[in-house]
Formats: sequence, C-alpha cells, structure tokens
Amino acid sequence: MKRITVLLADHNRVVRTEFRKILELEDDLEVVGEANNGRQAVAKVKKLRPALVLMDVSMPLLNGLEATRQILKAHPKTKVLMLSAHSDEGYIVESINAGARGYLLKQSSIENVCDAIREVQKGNTYFSPSIPRRLHKLTR
Repeated sequence: MKRITVLLADHNRVVRTEFRKILELEDDLEVVGEANNGRQAVAKVKKLRPALVLMDVSMPLLNGLEATRQILKAHPKTKVLMLSAHSDEGYIVESINAGARGYLLKQSSIENVCDAIREVQKGNTYFSPSIPRRLHKLTR
C-alpha cells in the first residue's frame, strides 16, 4: 500500500505534535516533516515533496494562504488542506481561492482529519461538516 506523505504546517508545536500522533496511527499516512511558519512550509515542500500539506491559515512570517499559493505555483501536484480555528466564511473563501482542496476546523474529530486527507489526496474536496454547503460549491 502506498502511503500518503504529509507535511504538518502549524505555528503551534502542541498542535503539530497532536496531529502527528493521530496520523502516525494510520497505516496509509506518513508525516514526513513539520513547519512552524509559512516560509518554512514552502521550503520543506521543495525539499521533502509531500503529497499533501496540512496547512494552518494563521502562520507567522508568511500566512498559510500565501504559503499555499507559493507551494501550488512551484509544486502543482502537491495538495493543500487548510486547518484552522477560524470558521469565518472569508477565511474559507480565501483558502479556496488560494488553491486549497479543503478546509478543516481544528476541533474536527480524528476520523474527519484522516478522511479529509484521503479524500483530498484522491482529488476530491473536503470540508468540516459544520461548514455551510454553499461554500463547498465554490470549489466546483
């Protein structure tokens, strides 16, 4: 079975550690690196070539939206799944416009996170269940 390689990009070390623990329990998911700011995320994608980046919207030095744009411009096959504590419609729309294939709220269940990664890797979109349906349509 081919594993989905994931880069965790979040400014909060505790969040990265917890998501690493969750993902490492799955046979088909592999965390290949971590980034604590947007610039580092862009550099690590170039170096590590993960299949997917789990990207926090609010990152220092380069926010997650701009980091997503830069990553996708340089590495269009890499997929980005946004992760945020913000459920504001503006953040979600900006994430979609930046090229993210989904948007997860940080309070999502473990199953939602793993399912989201798998769906996005397949080429589908994924949104936390609490995100309004009208926003999902923006990705079509």
